[in-house]
Amino acid sequence: MNFIKKNILTIIFVLFFSLSFSQKTDSLRGKFTYLLQCKPNTLNRDYIYKELFSLQVSDDRAFFISENRLKFDSVFTAEFNKNKSHIDLSNLSAPTSSYLIIQTNETFQYYMSVGMTLLSYNSPVINDWKLSNEQKVINSIACKKAEVRYKGRDWIAWYSTEIPLPYGPYKFSGLPGLIVKITDKTGDYDFELVKSVSSSNLKGKTVPINMEHFQSAKVVTKKELVQARANFRENAKYQLESMGTVFSQDPKDNLRERQKINEAQKKAQNPIELED
Repeated sequence: MNFIKKNILTIIFVLFFSLSFSQKTDSLRGKFTYLLQCKPNTLNRDYIYKELFSLQVSDDRAFFISENRLKFDSVFTAEFNKNKSHIDLSNLSAPTSSYLIIQTNETFQYYMSVGMTLLSYNSPVINDWKLSNEQKVINSIACKKAEVRYKGRDWIAWYSTEIPLPYGPYKFSGLPGLIVKITDKTGDYDFELVKSVSSSNLKGKTVPINMEHFQSAKVVTKKELVQARANFRENAKYQLESMGTVFSQDPKDNLRERQKINEAQKKAQNPIELED
């Protein structure tokens, strides 16, 4: 099943990126790297998943995206420009986290490609933060504490007014300074700033995100996007087989056993958002 999932993701990315490329967008004013550490499976709480994300800040908005996805884009573009008829991605895995979030002072926009369709939904910036006088130094940065309940989890954030940018990882923004670290109180999810690039080293650079990741998206509700993903996953194997893709035939991989596996996986899921 992992083999099938990996190949489905790779084929989707190849099809999507081979359709079009365009110029990059905003001038880059800030570049920050966050490490996500999370426990995605409630039945295996010793397993900690780690992934690096990039927060790219322009004049009036910020882009939050997986660094693996940025790397995939970069390698794919280089291969595409080198030889459009044969793109070698044998040494590159499709990124696990495929979403893009664009934050402004008032809203955030969530983007994700479902098959060949780019979908998006928007929500207002979190505005019910509870600010505290408590302070802490994290990675040599003086921070202040803030708390919020968001989508079924209670979060503790540490932000720095020394970096006067109202942004942070994932959908967390709206504080009077950059979020340096944010953790939910169960310890299941944690984002921490691990690297930043000084503004003097960003002069003349642009945000390295292709417009296809957010331009001309179909606006839907979050519920509709989630349902579209579920529908696509159910039909992906059939669609790819109709295009000539051949999957290995494992006698154990029958419908009943797949259903049992899917049900077990659903019960064990520990998503970052527990509520709609």
